[in-house]
Amino acid sequence: MTVAEASGGAQIQRTQSRAGDRRARARIVICGLAVLLAVVSVISLGTGATATSPWQVLSMLFNGEEVSLRESIILFDIRLPRLALGMLVGASLAVSGAVMQGLFRNPLADPGLVGISSGAGLGAIGAIVLGGMLPAWVGAWTGTYLVPVAAFLGGWITTLLLYRVSTRNGRTSVAMMLLAGIALGALAGALSGILVYMADDAQLRDLTFWGLGSLAGATWTKVLAALPLIVLAMAAAPFLAKALNALALGEAAASHLGIPVQRMKRIAILTVAGATGSAVAVSGGIGFVGIVVPHLLRLAIGPDHRYLLPAAGLLGAALLIAADMVARTIVAPAELPIGIVTAVLGGPFFLYILLRNRAVLEA
Repeated sequence: MTVAEASGGAQIQRTQSRAGDRRARARIVICGLAVLLAVVSVISLGTGATATSPWQVLSMLFNGEEVSLRESIILFDIRLPRLALGMLVGASLAVSGAVMQGLFRNPLADPGLVGISSGAGLGAIGAIVLGGMLPAWVGAWTGTYLVPVAAFLGGWITTLLLYRVSTRNGRTSVAMMLLAGIALGALAGALSGILVYMADDAQLRDLTFWGLGSLAGATWTKVLAALPLIVLAMAAAPFLAKALNALALGEAAASHLGIPVQRMKRIAILTVAGATGSAVAVSGGIGFVGIVVPHLLRLAIGPDHRYLLPAAGLLGAALLIAADMVARTIVAPAELPIGIVTAVLGGPFFLYILLRNRAVLEA
């Protein structure tokens, strides 16, 4: 064996060792995030106007401890659905952000960047402002689901328009998708502004609180309405991990590695649309989760999407539940919209990301 071969073999072993160390760290972080989510969930169930210790919560859930009717309603009909909805929304926003950043190969990418959130917001605003003009049978059929259904349809219609505009001859341009998303987001914002101008005082109040995001209206029915699409999107996301890892090398390199790039783009954008549209439909506008969570995890475990996507789901769920606890308690007995809490936390971090990537952005 020559000296060069020995040196090359040693270098490969060091590279594999570093990769193995990073994979081991990622597994440890994912296990830690699962524990964190469980702890935050138990604390959240005991937090509120009627405080309950974590041990009491666990006893009520698993040991069948005798509780009063009031305590049962608070835990099982108010706090548990709110916790479940917070998990779904936080996980969907964080995983959607990670997928978008991998698709665009940009740490600043976010579902709101391509207009999906704006389209869902337009649908919700339209339902709030124009809902009274609909025929009576429509209101009877949709009931309290008019706003969530309209938000979901708005997100999906925006996605279909985005895909149609950015696809030509069977090929989807990521750059065109980005530019078209910005244009569609601006158009949705303008139409939303017109509807807000038409709204009365009561509708303006509803629009304000919906736009800032909240989990206050969580019910089991709303959880079950959002569950299928969010779970479907979360289940599809891990199958994109290998393709997103290859895409980091560029579309040409990914194609040479056998990745069906065009099909992967379609699946990725539809996955993000389903998850984001469902989340916005049931919780309103909650920003920065899709940017902050994936970037924090890349600093901790690296860019491998096989570990990044499940970790993002766990941390996104834990972060949103923690933010909801802050929103419920910081101005008690009133409740702060959760979008304000995430903006206060995410805004400075977003500026940090911009400053950290200034050299790339100015190139």
